[in-house]
Amino acid sequence: MTKYGLRARVFTLTLAPTLIIGLLLSTFFTMSRYRDLEHQLISTGASIIEPLAISTEYGMADKNREPVRRLISYAHRKHSQIVRSIAVFNTENELFVTSNFHRNFEALMYPDDQPIPMLLETRLNENSLILRAPILKEGQFSNSSIPGYQDEVLGYIALELDLSALRLQQYHEVFTALMVLLLGLTLSSLFAYRLMKDVTRPISHMVSVVDRIRRGHLDVRIEGQLLGELDTLKNGINAMAISLSEYHIEMQQSIDQATSDLRETLEQLEIQNVELDIAKKRAQEAARVKSEFLANMSHELRTPLNGVIGFTRQMLKTRLSTSQHDYLLTIEKSANNLLTIINDILDFSKLEAGKLLLENIPFDFTESLDEVMKLLAPSAHEKGLELTLKVDHRIPSGMIGDPLRIQQVLTNLIGNAVKFTERGNIDVSVELKTDRDESLELQFMVRDTGIGISERQQAQLFQAFSQADASISRRYGGTGLGLVITQKLVSHMGGEVSLTSRLHQGSTFWFSLRLNKTDLPVSQPIDTHSLMNKKLLLIEPNMQAASVIQQRLVRAGIHVTYRSSMPDDAEHHDFTLLNLSPGEQPPLATLLDQVFKAEQLSEKVIVSLPTTELALSERLINAGVTSCLPKPLGHRKLFESLVCEPDPFSEPEPQPISNEAPSIQPLTVMAVDDNPANLKLISALLCERVETVITASGGRKAVEYAHQKAFDLIFMDIQMPEMDGVMACQAIHKTDLNHATPVIAVTAHAMAGERERLIEAGMDDYLTKPIEERILQQILAKWTTPHDKPITELETPSTEQADTEPETESSETAAAINTNVSWDWGLALKQAAGKEDLAKDMLQMLLDFMPEVEMLVNEAIDGKDIELWPSIHKLHGSCAYSGVPRLKSLCHTIETELKAGASTDDIEPELFELIDEMNNVVKASKAYRH
Repeated sequence: MTKYGLRARVFTLTLAPTLIIGLLLSTFFTMSRYRDLEHQLISTGASIIEPLAISTEYGMADKNREPVRRLISYAHRKHSQIVRSIAVFNTENELFVTSNFHRNFEALMYPDDQPIPMLLETRLNENSLILRAPILKEGQFSNSSIPGYQDEVLGYIALELDLSALRLQQYHEVFTALMVLLLGLTLSSLFAYRLMKDVTRPISHMVSVVDRIRRGHLDVRIEGQLLGELDTLKNGINAMAISLSEYHIEMQQSIDQATSDLRETLEQLEIQNVELDIAKKRAQEAARVKSEFLANMSHELRTPLNGVIGFTRQMLKTRLSTSQHDYLLTIEKSANNLLTIINDILDFSKLEAGKLLLENIPFDFTESLDEVMKLLAPSAHEKGLELTLKVDHRIPSGMIGDPLRIQQVLTNLIGNAVKFTERGNIDVSVELKTDRDESLELQFMVRDTGIGISERQQAQLFQAFSQADASISRRYGGTGLGLVITQKLVSHMGGEVSLTSRLHQGSTFWFSLRLNKTDLPVSQPIDTHSLMNKKLLLIEPNMQAASVIQQRLVRAGIHVTYRSSMPDDAEHHDFTLLNLSPGEQPPLATLLDQVFKAEQLSEKVIVSLPTTELALSERLINAGVTSCLPKPLGHRKLFESLVCEPDPFSEPEPQPISNEAPSIQPLTVMAVDDNPANLKLISALLCERVETVITASGGRKAVEYAHQKAFDLIFMDIQMPEMDGVMACQAIHKTDLNHATPVIAVTAHAMAGERERLIEAGMDDYLTKPIEERILQQILAKWTTPHDKPITELETPSTEQADTEPETESSETAAAINTNVSWDWGLALKQAAGKEDLAKDMLQMLLDFMPEVEMLVNEAIDGKDIELWPSIHKLHGSCAYSGVPRLKSLCHTIETELKAGASTDDIEPELFELIDEMNNVVKASKAYRH
């Protein structure tokens, strides 16, 4: 938008009214004068033509042209300044006489097809005015409008007047109006100039002075005498300039003072920053020393405690008196409690130092939760509490995450619920919140009916070494670290933890986690098709437990009839599931009577006992019960009991995994791995199934063998020095002998997308470590079985295998949760596919390699530049098949930190712990051999 100055505005607003008013008045008067002149000429013409029309009546009546000619000629001469021509026409529209010759008489005549009008008619042309008047007989002029008198018209007279004089006078009037308008504009311009001189120039000067004041020239002033308000404005601007000058001087003094004070403050802050920096370094050093002290002290305390616990367990295997047995159990329980406290302190120290690393491995989600419930059930049942687990059926069984840390969080929350609950239920539920592609967001809830927590006490729950009430620690015990560790673990896994509670009304702790799905097989599936449309009678006094079991059975296609107690009469069912509540055990006679009634109502009777009443299982089985299961009912245990009728409390004799040895297939297979323990294990597993197994200790060696011999199948490790598994696979596929040989990736990485990445890189299939024998069998069946034989026949394990696998898996998970065990022979035997000699060889290879690792670790701690990662990586692979879960977890932690670029100083506490744990493994293995 255009901005105009004051001068332009004054000039415009002064001249515009004068111009507009002058134009309007000039136009009005000019037009009025213009029309008046035309009317005046018409009136003059009428005053000439009408007397002529009357005077020529007699000449026209007698048809005498001479009088008429003299009359019109006289009129023409008399008014010659305006008259051009006068002509008389008869009734036949013919020229009668004319005052002078006219070139175009047709312009004066009426059209032939029109009658002669009875009134005067005028027509204005561009340069002439034509008037026509009828010539009537005497006495008929006043009645000319009557139609009956048309024949009395003698003719008409036409008069042509010249408009030149009229036009000249009109132009003169216009010129006069314009001159008056210009005179008015000139006078207005003079007044506007005078106004600008008296007003706009002083204002412009004031604007210039104000601008100079704005730029800092506070000494300038407006001089001269001005008119009216302008003089007041001048005085105001000068006063403002004086005030600004005074303020400027005062402000400058204040700035100088503030600058001086700020300089002193900055000097003090600089001194304080130096002191804070020194204090920060001291605090960091103190924190490092504290963490190192806690770690070292935890290791130093745990080493003798492991000896105490280990030899106590060995003593319990010997012949002892009753009092000695009780004393040893008390020692073991106290030592385990002390070790739990030490482990809590160590975990807290690692979390505070940010050194706790999480695993991402595939695991069976439901069975992992069942293991937690199984471990905590005895403490709950001893107090008469009902423990239930409800898992959303939309959650798949195969997940990827850190199962041990999830179990640790649940163990802390459920353990606290058991500790602070005297009666009622402890309900654990897992719900699916969101499902996005490969990841799931789960919400875990632990709800109890315990003492509850007030709002004031809830603020203290997640503080280290504190509990909601000081008296609680004296009554229930504990370090006050459980919830702090739980919160930090959940936060470390990307979730959040919170609670809702009311005093004396129970508490609900919940936390959310995001886990990844996996399509890898994590456990042997249970075939429940045989249970479809079966009828089951469910007896469960506890409503919440009954709801959980009923939903689980209904989803399997079973028709469930629920009763809170044994009915006297009911229709026949295929199964009866009789559940006993903790703390309300009926007399044995009553229980046997209930079992007898159940046997009358169904073919199979399954009894679920609290863990405090497991001694009754033998009596009940002898009484005809199909099987006895501990509460809470695990998913796998329940359906195996319904399908296979296992006896979980019987002592099975050691037997091979399958009654029949797998048939040897005429295949030549190559196994590639840089870890001797891994290579020996997979070689032993393959030798039972194929004729020829060739081992290669690295990628380059595998490529050399591929150029020399054709193979039916190749198992390739991924992480190897010099040439990794992907590069070796691509090189093998380029050879003439093995360009079409299937290459199976064998790796411990099971993250979502890893399988697709390896297959896109050239691999044909995917096998995870540690190697499960049944999964290996499935891989062999997939790539070597003829198409006419169903693969499911080779993949289905025997009944004995199905019976023994859950116990072995339970022992592995229990060992993983119970970190007090340095070496587990049952786990080692399982990882060696049930072969005792192979398990011993794997353990011996691990023991032979540990001194070399210990020497390298000691040199690294002493400050030498040692590359630890290859040795730790190899030790980690050996631990995966030797039954040493704690050493394996520690190797994984150190290996991950080394990959992340950690220095020896950063992982020094973990290295000390690694040395201690290797010594613990040696001691535990020696105690077993002796």
